[in-house]
Amino acid sequence: MSLRQIWIVDFGSQYTQLITRKSRELGFSSEIITVKKARELFESGKKPKALVLSGGPQSVFEDKNDYSFVFDNTDLPILGVCYGMQLMGKYFGGVVEKGTIGEYGHAKIHTTNKFQMNNVPDEVNVWMSHSDHISELPKDFTLVMESHNSLVAAIKHNTRPIFGLQFHPEVEHSEHGKDILNYFFEDIAGLEQDWSASEMLDEAKELVRGVEKSKVLCAFSGGVDSLVAAQLSHEVIGDNLYCFFVDHGLLRPQDYGHIETLRRETDLNIEIVTVKDDFLSKLEGVDDPEKKRKIIGNTFIEVFEKKVHEYEENHGIKFDYLLQGTLYPDVIESISPHEEDGQSVTIKSHHNVGGLPERMKLKLLEPLRYLFKDEVRAIGEKLGLKHHWVHRHPFPGPGIGIRVLGEVTDERIRKVQESDQILFEELTESNLYSSTWQALTVLLPVKTVGVKGDARAYEEVICLRMVNSSDGMTATWTDMPHEFLSKVSSRITNEVAGVTRVVYDITSKPPGTIEWE
Repeated sequence: MSLRQIWIVDFGSQYTQLITRKSRELGFSSEIITVKKARELFESGKKPKALVLSGGPQSVFEDKNDYSFVFDNTDLPILGVCYGMQLMGKYFGGVVEKGTIGEYGHAKIHTTNKFQMNNVPDEVNVWMSHSDHISELPKDFTLVMESHNSLVAAIKHNTRPIFGLQFHPEVEHSEHGKDILNYFFEDIAGLEQDWSASEMLDEAKELVRGVEKSKVLCAFSGGVDSLVAAQLSHEVIGDNLYCFFVDHGLLRPQDYGHIETLRRETDLNIEIVTVKDDFLSKLEGVDDPEKKRKIIGNTFIEVFEKKVHEYEENHGIKFDYLLQGTLYPDVIESISPHEEDGQSVTIKSHHNVGGLPERMKLKLLEPLRYLFKDEVRAIGEKLGLKHHWVHRHPFPGPGIGIRVLGEVTDERIRKVQESDQILFEELTESNLYSSTWQALTVLLPVKTVGVKGDARAYEEVICLRMVNSSDGMTATWTDMPHEFLSKVSSRITNEVAGVTRVVYDITSKPPGTIEWE
Protein backbone atom coordinates (compact mmCIF):
# COMPACT_ATOMS: atom_id res chain seq x y z
CA MET A 1 0.00 0.00 0.00
CA SER A 2 1.35 3.41 -0.91
CA LEU A 3 1.51 5.66 2.13
CA ARG A 4 -1.65 7.70 2.76
CA GLN A 5 -1.60 11.42 3.42
CA ILE A 6 -2.86 10.89 6.99
CA TRP A 7 -1.05 8.50 9.36
CA ILE A 8 -2.91 7.48 12.49
CA VAL A 9 -0.55 6.28 15.20
CA ASP A 10 -2.37 3.67 17.25
CA PHE A 11 -1.89 3.72 21.02
CA GLY A 12 -4.46 0.99 21.58
CA SER A 13 -7.79 2.81 21.66
CA GLN A 14 -10.88 0.76 20.87
CA TYR A 15 -11.91 3.67 18.63
CA THR A 16 -8.77 4.02 16.45
CA GLN A 17 -10.37 2.33 13.44
CA LEU A 18 -13.18 4.87 13.59
CA ILE A 19 -10.70 7.73 13.02
CA THR A 20 -9.63 6.02 9.80
CA ARG A 21 -13.22 5.43 8.75
CA LYS A 22 -14.30 9.01 9.44
CA SER A 23 -11.31 10.53 7.64
CA ARG A 24 -12.02 8.38 4.57
CA GLU A 25 -15.71 9.29 4.68
CA LEU A 26 -14.58 12.92 4.53
CA GLY A 27 -12.55 12.09 1.41
CA PHE A 28 -9.04 11.89 2.89
CA SER A 29 -6.82 8.80 2.57
CA SER A 30 -5.53 7.46 5.87
CA GLU A 31 -3.95 4.41 7.42
CA ILE A 32 -3.23 3.10 10.90
CA ILE A 33 0.37 2.43 11.89
CA THR A 34 2.09 1.33 15.08
CA VAL A 35 4.37 3.55 17.15
CA LYS A 36 7.31 1.42 16.04
CA LYS A 37 6.41 1.80 12.36
CA ALA A 38 5.95 5.55 12.76
CA ARG A 39 9.41 5.89 14.29
CA GLU A 40 10.98 3.85 11.47
CA LEU A 41 9.26 5.91 8.78
CA PHE A 42 10.23 9.23 10.33
CA GLU A 43 13.82 8.09 10.79
CA SER A 44 13.95 7.06 7.11
CA GLY A 45 12.88 10.55 6.09
CA LYS A 46 9.25 9.79 5.27
CA LYS A 47 6.49 11.98 6.70
CA PRO A 48 2.70 12.22 6.26
CA LYS A 49 0.82 15.35 5.32
CA ALA A 50 -0.95 15.07 8.69
CA LEU A 51 -0.46 12.90 11.76
CA VAL A 52 -3.07 11.75 14.27
CA LEU A 53 -2.12 10.41 17.71
CA SER A 54 -4.93 8.12 18.87
CA GLY A 55 -6.36 7.49 22.28
CA GLY A 56 -5.21 4.56 24.38
CA PRO A 57 -5.66 2.70 27.67
CA GLN A 58 -2.25 3.69 29.08
CA SER A 59 -1.41 6.60 31.31
CA VAL A 60 1.19 9.11 30.08
CA PHE A 61 2.91 8.56 33.44
CA GLU A 62 3.69 5.00 32.33
CA ASP A 63 4.87 5.91 28.82
CA LYS A 64 8.64 6.44 28.82
CA ASN A 65 9.04 6.73 25.04
CA ASP A 66 10.66 9.78 23.48
CA TYR A 67 8.29 11.35 20.96
CA SER A 68 10.61 14.12 19.83
CA PHE A 69 10.77 12.38 16.42
CA VAL A 70 7.14 13.53 16.03
CA PHE A 71 6.95 16.84 17.83
CA ASP A 72 10.26 18.27 16.53
CA ASN A 73 8.72 18.51 13.03
CA THR A 74 7.63 22.12 13.34
CA ASP A 75 5.60 22.21 10.12
CA LEU A 76 3.82 18.86 10.60
CA PRO A 77 0.06 19.11 11.30
CA ILE A 78 -0.65 16.98 14.39
CA LEU A 79 -3.98 16.03 15.95
CA GLY A 80 -3.90 14.46 19.42
CA VAL A 81 -7.04 12.59 20.54
CA CYS A 82 -7.50 11.85 24.26
CA TYR A 83 -4.25 10.05 25.18
CA GLY A 84 -2.65 11.70 22.14
CA MET A 85 -3.52 15.14 23.50
CA GLN A 86 -2.10 14.25 26.92
CA LEU A 87 1.19 13.15 25.31
CA MET A 88 1.22 16.46 23.46
CA GLY A 89 0.52 18.46 26.61
CA LYS A 90 3.22 16.65 28.59
CA TYR A 91 5.84 16.99 25.84
CA PHE A 92 5.34 20.74 25.44
CA GLY A 93 5.61 21.43 29.17
CA GLY A 94 2.01 21.36 30.34
CA VAL A 95 0.85 19.60 33.50
CA VAL A 96 -1.00 16.31 33.20
CA GLU A 97 -2.68 15.11 36.39
CA LYS A 98 -4.03 11.71 37.36
CA GLY A 99 -7.77 12.00 37.41
CA THR A 100 -9.86 11.89 40.54
CA ILE A 101 -13.29 12.37 38.98
CA GLY A 102 -12.79 11.18 35.38
CA GLU A 103 -15.15 11.64 32.46
CA TYR A 104 -16.76 8.63 30.81
CA GLY A 105 -19.61 8.64 28.33
CA HIS A 106 -21.57 11.70 27.24
CA ALA A 107 -20.25 15.11 28.22
CA LYS A 108 -21.28 18.63 27.28
CA ILE A 109 -18.45 20.93 26.14
CA HIS A 110 -18.35 24.51 24.88
CA THR A 111 -15.95 26.74 22.96
CA THR A 112 -13.87 29.43 24.67
CA ASN A 113 -11.67 32.37 23.65
CA LYS A 114 -13.84 33.13 20.59
CA PHE A 115 -12.86 29.83 18.96
CA GLN A 116 -15.06 28.72 16.07
CA MET A 117 -15.28 25.81 13.61
CA ASN A 118 -17.44 25.58 10.50
CA ASN A 119 -20.81 23.88 11.13
CA VAL A 120 -19.99 23.32 14.83
CA PRO A 121 -22.15 25.15 17.41
CA ASP A 122 -20.64 26.73 20.51
CA GLU A 123 -21.95 23.90 22.70
CA VAL A 124 -21.97 20.19 21.75
CA ASN A 125 -22.38 16.79 23.39
CA VAL A 126 -19.35 14.56 22.93
CA TRP A 127 -18.01 11.18 24.05
CA MET A 128 -15.36 11.17 26.78
CA SER A 129 -13.32 8.23 28.05
CA HIS A 130 -10.48 9.36 30.34
CA SER A 131 -9.38 9.97 33.90
CA ASP A 132 -5.99 11.71 33.43
CA HIS A 133 -6.31 15.25 32.14
CA ILE A 134 -4.33 18.39 31.36
CA SER A 135 -4.61 20.70 34.37
CA GLU A 136 -2.16 23.36 33.16
CA LEU A 137 -1.78 24.24 29.49
CA PRO A 138 1.65 23.98 27.84
CA LYS A 139 3.36 27.16 26.68
CA ASP A 140 2.11 28.60 23.37
CA PHE A 141 -1.20 26.70 23.54
CA THR A 142 -4.68 28.22 23.90
CA LEU A 143 -7.70 26.61 25.54
CA VAL A 144 -10.39 26.46 22.84
CA MET A 145 -12.97 24.09 24.38
CA GLU A 146 -13.76 23.03 27.93
CA SER A 147 -16.19 20.64 29.55
CA HIS A 148 -19.10 21.47 31.83
CA ASN A 149 -16.95 20.70 34.89
CA SER A 150 -14.21 23.07 33.69
CA LEU A 151 -11.78 20.39 32.45
CA VAL A 152 -9.70 20.98 29.33
CA ALA A 153 -11.55 19.60 26.29
CA ALA A 154 -9.51 21.03 23.39
CA ILE A 155 -6.28 22.99 22.91
CA LYS A 156 -4.65 24.64 19.91
CA HIS A 157 -1.07 25.76 19.34
CA ASN A 158 -0.71 29.48 18.72
CA THR A 159 1.73 29.24 15.81
CA ARG A 160 2.12 25.59 14.80
CA PRO A 161 -0.55 23.36 13.12
CA ILE A 162 -1.24 21.37 16.29
CA PHE A 163 -4.68 20.60 17.70
CA GLY A 164 -5.60 18.49 20.72
CA LEU A 165 -8.96 16.97 21.72
CA GLN A 166 -9.65 15.31 25.05
CA PHE A 167 -12.84 13.74 23.70
CA HIS A 168 -13.44 11.27 20.84
CA PRO A 169 -14.85 13.02 17.74
CA GLU A 170 -14.65 9.74 15.80
CA VAL A 171 -17.49 7.98 17.65
CA GLU A 172 -21.10 8.38 16.62
CA HIS A 173 -22.00 9.60 20.13
CA SER A 174 -20.05 12.83 19.55
CA GLU A 175 -22.19 15.50 17.91
CA HIS A 176 -20.52 17.17 14.92
CA GLY A 177 -17.57 14.79 15.28
CA LYS A 178 -16.92 14.68 11.53
CA ASP A 179 -17.11 18.47 11.32
CA ILE A 180 -14.50 18.75 14.07
CA LEU A 181 -12.20 16.27 12.31
CA ASN A 182 -12.77 18.10 9.02
CA TYR A 183 -11.71 21.34 10.72
CA PHE A 184 -8.34 19.78 11.49
CA PHE A 185 -7.89 18.14 8.07
CA GLU A 186 -8.92 21.17 5.99
CA ASP A 187 -8.42 24.30 8.10
CA ILE A 188 -5.33 23.31 10.05
CA ALA A 189 -3.60 20.69 7.86
CA GLY A 190 -4.76 22.13 4.53
CA LEU A 191 -5.40 18.69 3.02
CA GLU A 192 -7.13 18.09 -0.30
CA GLN A 193 -9.53 15.20 -0.82
CA ASP A 194 -7.90 12.17 -2.43
CA TRP A 195 -10.16 9.23 -1.54
CA SER A 196 -13.14 8.01 -3.59
CA ALA A 197 -14.50 4.80 -5.11
CA SER A 198 -12.38 5.37 -8.23
CA GLU A 199 -9.13 5.65 -6.25
CA MET A 200 -10.08 2.63 -4.16
CA LEU A 201 -10.80 0.50 -7.22
CA ASP A 202 -7.62 1.55 -9.01
CA GLU A 203 -5.53 0.70 -5.99
CA ALA A 204 -7.23 -2.67 -5.46
CA LYS A 205 -6.62 -3.59 -9.11
CA GLU A 206 -3.01 -2.50 -8.77
CA LEU A 207 -2.56 -5.18 -6.09
CA VAL A 208 -3.65 -7.79 -8.67
CA ARG A 209 -1.62 -6.51 -11.61
CA GLY A 210 1.53 -8.50 -12.16
CA VAL A 211 -0.08 -11.92 -11.70
CA GLU A 212 -1.97 -11.93 -15.02
CA LYS A 213 -0.19 -15.08 -16.25
CA SER A 214 -0.63 -16.97 -12.96
CA LYS A 215 -3.45 -19.35 -12.06
CA VAL A 216 -5.48 -17.99 -9.15
CA LEU A 217 -7.76 -20.00 -6.86
CA CYS A 218 -10.60 -18.11 -5.17
CA ALA A 219 -12.35 -19.38 -2.05
CA PHE A 220 -15.71 -18.05 -3.23
CA SER A 221 -18.68 -17.65 -0.89
CA GLY A 222 -20.80 -15.32 -3.01
CA GLY A 223 -20.77 -12.77 -0.19
CA VAL A 224 -19.87 -9.14 -0.77
CA ASP A 225 -16.15 -9.50 -0.06
CA SER A 226 -15.41 -12.57 -2.17
CA LEU A 227 -17.67 -11.38 -5.01
CA VAL A 228 -16.00 -7.96 -5.26
CA ALA A 229 -12.51 -9.47 -4.91
CA ALA A 230 -13.31 -12.00 -7.64
CA GLN A 231 -14.90 -9.50 -10.03
CA LEU A 232 -12.10 -6.93 -9.87
CA SER A 233 -9.47 -9.70 -10.16
CA HIS A 234 -11.31 -11.17 -13.15
CA GLU A 235 -11.14 -7.80 -14.89
CA VAL A 236 -7.34 -7.95 -14.53
CA ILE A 237 -6.49 -11.65 -15.02
CA GLY A 238 -9.55 -12.96 -16.88
CA ASP A 239 -9.98 -16.73 -17.19
CA ASN A 240 -6.94 -17.45 -15.03
CA LEU A 241 -9.27 -17.00 -12.03
CA TYR A 242 -11.05 -20.14 -10.79
CA CYS A 243 -13.78 -19.69 -8.15
CA PHE A 244 -14.74 -22.65 -5.96
CA PHE A 245 -17.94 -22.44 -3.94
CA VAL A 246 -18.03 -25.02 -1.17
CA ASP A 247 -21.46 -26.39 -0.23
CA HIS A 248 -20.77 -27.65 3.28
CA GLY A 249 -24.44 -28.22 4.09
CA LEU A 250 -24.49 -25.23 6.43
CA LEU A 251 -26.02 -22.76 3.99
CA ARG A 252 -29.36 -20.96 3.85
CA PRO A 253 -31.88 -21.44 1.03
CA GLN A 254 -31.15 -17.90 -0.21
CA ASP A 255 -27.44 -18.76 -0.64
CA TYR A 256 -28.07 -21.52 -3.16
CA GLY A 257 -30.27 -19.27 -5.27
CA HIS A 258 -27.72 -16.45 -5.13
CA ILE A 259 -24.86 -18.64 -6.38
CA GLU A 260 -26.92 -19.91 -9.30
CA THR A 261 -27.77 -16.29 -10.18
CA LEU A 262 -24.09 -15.32 -10.16
CA ARG A 263 -23.21 -18.29 -12.36
CA ARG A 264 -25.80 -17.15 -14.91
CA GLU A 265 -25.31 -13.39 -14.79
CA THR A 266 -21.55 -12.88 -14.34
CA ASP A 267 -18.50 -13.96 -16.34
CA LEU A 268 -16.95 -15.60 -13.29
CA ASN A 269 -15.94 -19.26 -13.56
CA ILE A 270 -17.73 -20.65 -10.46
CA GLU A 271 -17.59 -24.36 -9.64
CA ILE A 272 -19.80 -25.74 -6.85
CA VAL A 273 -18.07 -28.32 -4.66
CA THR A 274 -20.65 -30.41 -2.76
CA VAL A 275 -19.09 -31.89 0.38
CA LYS A 276 -21.87 -31.79 2.96
CA ASP A 277 -21.09 -35.25 4.39
CA ASP A 278 -17.42 -34.38 4.93
CA PHE A 279 -18.35 -31.49 7.23
CA LEU A 280 -21.29 -33.00 9.11
CA SER A 281 -19.49 -36.24 9.91
CA LYS A 282 -16.65 -34.30 11.56
CA LEU A 283 -19.06 -32.09 13.49
CA GLU A 284 -20.94 -35.04 14.94
CA GLY A 285 -21.00 -34.88 18.74
CA VAL A 286 -19.17 -31.52 18.90
CA ASP A 287 -20.90 -28.73 20.84
CA ASP A 288 -18.05 -26.35 21.73
CA PRO A 289 -18.26 -23.25 19.46
CA GLU A 290 -14.51 -22.76 19.08
CA LYS A 291 -14.01 -26.44 18.22
CA LYS A 292 -16.80 -26.20 15.65
CA ARG A 293 -15.14 -23.19 14.02
CA LYS A 294 -11.76 -24.98 13.94
CA ILE A 295 -13.26 -28.14 12.45
CA ILE A 296 -15.12 -26.21 9.76
CA GLY A 297 -12.03 -24.13 8.94
CA ASN A 298 -9.73 -27.17 8.78
CA THR A 299 -12.20 -29.09 6.63
CA PHE A 300 -12.36 -26.18 4.21
CA ILE A 301 -8.58 -26.40 3.89
CA GLU A 302 -8.77 -30.15 3.23
CA VAL A 303 -11.46 -29.65 0.56
CA PHE A 304 -9.45 -26.98 -1.24
CA GLU A 305 -6.27 -29.00 -0.91
CA LYS A 306 -7.99 -31.93 -2.62
CA LYS A 307 -9.35 -29.62 -5.35
CA VAL A 308 -5.91 -28.15 -6.02
CA HIS A 309 -4.42 -31.65 -6.45
CA GLU A 310 -7.33 -32.66 -8.70
CA TYR A 311 -6.78 -29.71 -11.05
CA GLU A 312 -3.06 -30.33 -11.18
CA GLU A 313 -3.43 -34.06 -11.90
CA ASN A 314 -6.49 -34.03 -14.19
CA HIS A 315 -6.23 -30.66 -15.93
CA GLY A 316 -2.54 -29.79 -15.75
CA ILE A 317 -3.38 -26.56 -13.94
CA LYS A 318 -1.08 -25.50 -11.11
CA PHE A 319 -2.37 -22.70 -8.90
CA ASP A 320 0.07 -20.02 -7.79
CA TYR A 321 -2.17 -17.72 -5.74
CA LEU A 322 -5.09 -17.92 -3.32
CA LEU A 323 -7.50 -14.99 -3.65
CA GLN A 324 -9.20 -13.94 -0.40
CA GLY A 325 -11.57 -11.12 0.52
CA THR A 326 -9.59 -10.04 3.58
CA LEU A 327 -10.63 -6.56 4.77
CA TYR A 328 -8.74 -3.81 6.61
CA PRO A 329 -10.30 -4.54 10.05
CA ASP A 330 -8.90 -8.10 9.83
CA VAL A 331 -5.44 -6.70 9.08
CA ILE A 332 -5.58 -4.13 11.89
CA GLU A 333 -6.81 -6.62 14.49
CA SER A 334 -3.82 -8.89 13.82
CA ILE A 335 -1.33 -6.21 14.90
CA SER A 336 -0.78 -5.03 18.46
CA PRO A 337 -0.57 -1.22 18.70
CA HIS A 338 2.58 -1.17 20.83
CA GLU A 339 4.57 -4.08 19.44
CA GLU A 340 4.39 -4.64 15.73
CA ASP A 341 3.24 -8.07 14.60
CA GLY A 342 2.08 -8.92 18.12
CA GLN A 343 -1.15 -10.92 18.21
CA SER A 344 -4.32 -9.50 19.65
CA VAL A 345 -6.52 -11.43 22.05
CA THR A 346 -8.74 -13.97 20.32
CA ILE A 347 -12.42 -13.36 21.02
CA LYS A 348 -13.36 -16.02 18.51
CA SER A 349 -11.58 -17.44 15.47
CA HIS A 350 -12.33 -15.73 12.18
CA HIS A 351 -13.09 -18.19 9.44
CA ASN A 352 -10.87 -18.28 6.39
CA VAL A 353 -8.69 -20.74 4.53
CA GLY A 354 -5.56 -19.22 6.00
CA GLY A 355 -3.77 -22.53 6.48
CA LEU A 356 -3.96 -23.39 2.80
CA PRO A 357 -1.15 -21.16 1.48
CA GLU A 358 1.47 -22.80 3.72
CA ARG A 359 0.39 -26.35 2.96
CA MET A 360 -0.01 -25.83 -0.79
CA LYS A 361 2.77 -23.29 -1.24
CA LEU A 362 0.27 -20.71 -2.52
CA LYS A 363 0.90 -16.97 -2.34
CA LEU A 364 -1.91 -14.81 -0.93
CA LEU A 365 -3.71 -12.29 -3.11
CA GLU A 366 -5.75 -9.84 -1.02
CA PRO A 367 -6.85 -6.83 -3.11
CA LEU A 368 -9.32 -5.60 -0.46
CA ARG A 369 -6.94 -5.72 2.49
CA TYR A 370 -6.85 -1.92 2.89
CA LEU A 371 -10.61 -1.35 2.63
CA PHE A 372 -13.57 -1.30 5.01
CA LYS A 373 -16.85 -3.08 4.27
CA ASP A 374 -18.71 0.03 3.10
CA GLU A 375 -15.80 0.87 0.80
CA VAL A 376 -15.94 -2.63 -0.69
CA ARG A 377 -19.65 -2.12 -1.40
CA ALA A 378 -18.82 1.20 -3.12
CA ILE A 379 -16.26 -0.30 -5.47
CA GLY A 380 -18.59 -3.26 -6.10
CA GLU A 381 -21.12 -0.84 -7.54
CA LYS A 382 -18.30 0.92 -9.41
CA LEU A 383 -17.54 -2.46 -11.00
CA GLY A 384 -21.14 -2.64 -12.21
CA LEU A 385 -22.30 -5.35 -9.81
CA LYS A 386 -25.98 -5.18 -8.93
CA HIS A 387 -26.90 -3.13 -5.88
CA HIS A 388 -28.65 -5.99 -4.06
CA TRP A 389 -25.62 -8.26 -4.64
CA VAL A 390 -23.16 -5.94 -2.92
CA HIS A 391 -25.61 -4.99 -0.18
CA ARG A 392 -26.38 -8.53 0.93
CA HIS A 393 -26.22 -9.09 4.66
CA PRO A 394 -22.97 -10.61 5.94
CA PHE A 395 -22.95 -14.38 6.41
CA PRO A 396 -20.14 -16.11 8.34
CA GLY A 397 -17.92 -18.74 6.73
CA PRO A 398 -18.94 -21.44 9.23
CA GLY A 399 -22.53 -20.66 8.26
CA ILE A 400 -25.35 -22.30 10.18
CA GLY A 401 -22.70 -24.29 12.07
CA ILE A 402 -22.45 -21.39 14.52
CA ARG A 403 -26.15 -20.55 14.45
CA VAL A 404 -27.08 -23.95 15.82
CA LEU A 405 -25.98 -23.65 19.43
CA GLY A 406 -24.58 -26.97 20.55
CA GLU A 407 -24.26 -30.07 18.37
CA VAL A 408 -24.96 -29.66 14.65
CA THR A 409 -27.37 -32.21 13.18
CA ASP A 410 -29.45 -32.37 10.00
CA GLU A 411 -32.64 -31.76 11.97
CA ARG A 412 -31.25 -28.73 13.81
CA ILE A 413 -29.82 -27.28 10.57
CA ARG A 414 -33.29 -27.61 9.03
CA LYS A 415 -34.86 -25.50 11.79
CA VAL A 416 -32.40 -22.67 11.23
CA GLN A 417 -32.69 -22.88 7.44
CA GLU A 418 -36.49 -22.74 7.47
CA SER A 419 -36.72 -20.00 10.10
CA ASP A 420 -34.04 -17.93 8.36
CA GLN A 421 -35.90 -18.22 5.05
CA ILE A 422 -39.09 -16.97 6.69
CA LEU A 423 -37.22 -14.00 8.16
CA PHE A 424 -35.62 -13.27 4.76
CA GLU A 425 -38.98 -13.47 2.95
CA GLU A 426 -40.71 -11.17 5.42
CA LEU A 427 -37.88 -8.62 5.40
CA THR A 428 -38.07 -8.53 1.62
CA GLU A 429 -41.88 -8.46 1.47
CA SER A 430 -42.03 -5.62 4.03
CA ASN A 431 -39.24 -3.62 2.35
CA LEU A 432 -37.24 -3.83 5.57
CA TYR A 433 -34.22 -5.77 4.30
CA SER A 434 -32.06 -2.65 3.93
CA SER A 435 -33.23 -1.22 7.28
CA THR A 436 -30.98 -3.66 9.14
CA TRP A 437 -27.31 -4.47 8.50
CA GLN A 438 -27.56 -8.15 9.35
CA ALA A 439 -30.49 -10.44 10.12
CA LEU A 440 -30.32 -14.04 11.26
CA THR A 441 -31.99 -16.77 13.27
CA VAL A 442 -30.34 -18.88 15.96
CA LEU A 443 -31.49 -22.22 17.37
CA LEU A 444 -31.14 -22.18 21.16
CA PRO A 445 -30.22 -25.35 23.07
CA VAL A 446 -33.31 -25.19 25.29
CA LYS A 447 -36.83 -26.55 25.16
CA THR A 448 -39.94 -24.80 26.41
CA VAL A 449 -43.53 -25.85 27.01
CA GLY A 450 -46.11 -24.66 24.50
CA VAL A 451 -49.57 -25.47 23.17
CA LYS A 452 -50.18 -26.62 19.61
CA GLY A 453 -53.54 -27.88 18.44
CA ASP A 454 -54.92 -28.04 22.01
CA ALA A 455 -52.05 -30.37 22.94
CA ARG A 456 -48.98 -29.80 25.08
CA ALA A 457 -45.80 -29.22 23.09
CA TYR A 458 -42.26 -29.35 24.44
CA GLU A 459 -40.08 -27.96 21.66
CA GLU A 460 -37.11 -25.74 20.86
CA VAL A 461 -36.62 -21.96 20.67
CA ILE A 462 -35.60 -19.78 17.71
CA CYS A 463 -33.96 -16.43 18.45
CA LEU A 464 -34.22 -13.58 15.95
CA ARG A 465 -31.14 -11.34 15.73
CA MET A 466 -31.08 -8.10 13.71
CA VAL A 467 -28.45 -5.41 14.12
CA ASN A 468 -27.32 -2.14 12.57
CA SER A 469 -23.63 -1.50 11.97
CA SER A 470 -21.26 0.00 9.43
CA ASP A 471 -18.45 -2.54 9.64
CA GLY A 472 -19.35 -5.14 12.24
CA MET A 473 -16.89 -3.76 14.79
CA THR A 474 -19.72 -2.32 16.87
CA ALA A 475 -23.46 -2.85 16.44
CA THR A 476 -26.81 -1.85 17.88
CA TRP A 477 -29.90 -4.02 17.81
CA THR A 478 -32.49 -3.01 15.23
CA ASP A 479 -35.79 -1.74 16.60
CA MET A 480 -38.13 -3.51 14.17
CA PRO A 481 -41.90 -2.79 13.97
CA HIS A 482 -43.85 -4.97 16.39
CA GLU A 483 -46.25 -6.01 13.63
CA PHE A 484 -43.32 -7.34 11.60
CA LEU A 485 -41.87 -9.28 14.54
CA SER A 486 -45.31 -10.70 15.34
CA LYS A 487 -45.78 -11.97 11.79
CA VAL A 488 -42.31 -13.56 11.66
CA SER A 489 -42.89 -15.23 15.03
CA SER A 490 -46.28 -16.54 13.97
CA ARG A 491 -44.95 -17.99 10.74
CA ILE A 492 -41.97 -19.68 12.41
CA THR A 493 -44.01 -21.32 15.18
CA ASN A 494 -46.60 -22.48 12.64
CA GLU A 495 -44.35 -23.51 9.77
CA VAL A 496 -41.12 -24.78 11.35
CA ALA A 497 -41.71 -28.20 12.90
CA GLY A 498 -40.19 -28.56 16.36
CA VAL A 499 -40.24 -24.87 17.31
CA THR A 500 -42.69 -23.56 19.90
CA ARG A 501 -41.22 -20.20 20.88
CA VAL A 502 -39.52 -17.20 19.21
CA VAL A 503 -37.50 -14.56 21.09
CA TYR A 504 -35.77 -11.35 19.91
CA ASP A 505 -32.19 -10.53 20.93
CA ILE A 506 -31.85 -6.85 21.94
CA THR A 507 -28.15 -6.96 22.89
CA SER A 508 -25.74 -4.50 21.28
CA LYS A 509 -22.06 -5.13 20.45
CA PRO A 510 -20.34 -4.74 22.83
CA PRO A 511 -21.03 -6.48 25.16
CA GLY A 512 -22.49 -9.16 22.89
CA THR A 513 -21.05 -10.27 19.57
CA ILE A 514 -23.27 -10.25 16.48
CA GLU A 515 -23.18 -14.02 16.09
CA TRP A 516 -24.02 -16.10 19.16
CA GLU A 517 -21.02 -18.38 18.68
